[in-house]
Formats: sequence, C-alpha cells, structure tokens
Amino acid sequence: MLELLGRFARDEAGAVTIDWVVLCAAMVGIGVMMVSFVGTATSNLSSSTGGYISGIQVGFATD
Repeated sequence: MLELLGRFARDEAGAVTIDWVVLCAAMVGIGVMMVSFVGTATSNLSSSTGGYISGIQVGFATD
C-alpha cells in the first residue's frame, strides 16, 4: 500500500492537463472582465453622445 501511494505521488501524467485547465480558466476570466469593461465604456459613451446630440439646436435661415 505504501508503494502504491509513493507511485501515485511521483506520477505526473495529469499535471499538464491541470495546467491547461487553469490556463484556459484564466483566459476566460480575463475575457469576461474585458467584455464587461468595454461594454460599460461603450454604454457610457453612447449615453453621453446621445445627450450631446439631443442638446444641439438646429436653426434654419429665413431670408
């Protein structure tokens, strides 16, 4: 039993898989944060642009 436990502790067959899972999870997390950041920024920009456009007075020249 002790030998089996020792072999299990030295076996590194699944270590690469775990590394890739952690790396992919980090990339997905970064992607979600970026989408959230860009989404908020574009929403704020469109709101301020809409406010600016709605405040413009358009005048027609009458001669």
